[in-house]
Amino acid sequence: ALTVRFITRRFIGDYDPTLEMIYRHVAIIDGDVVHFEILDTAGQEDSLQIEEKIKWGDGFAVVYSVTDRCSFDEVMRLCFLINHIHSSPKRSSGGEQPPVVIVGNKKDLQFDRMVSTEDGENLSKALKLPFHEIS
Repeated sequence: ALTVRFITRRFIGDYDPTLEMIYRHVAIIDGDVVHFEILDTAGQEDSLQIEEKIKWGDGFAVVYSVTDRCSFDEVMRLCFLINHIHSSPKRSSGGEQPPVVIVGNKKDLQFDRMVSTEDGENLSKALKLPFHEIS
């Protein structure tokens, strides 16, 4: 839903989070035309699939739901994998780390919240990554 909102600038309520999609989008950012290919994962991959997807990416938004503690618990593991895979000497980029941001989604669902804003902030500080909460 986050990717669809970025591309369409609208919230689409009947979005199916179990479908993996690649979206192509062109945007003007700071006066430059930027071509995006966004892989919106279904979040149900095994370890080998996750590694292949991380190798494919040039930047990452690691998104968890503030209403799902298990999704938050996966953030550290995914950030570690991103760091490990992109610092590998086999990569042609010379081990340069891609941009990564941690995103807590569904902040409007306060009554269902299982992960506090402070938890997200503390994790982002520990990993030295930017953090945002959104709806």
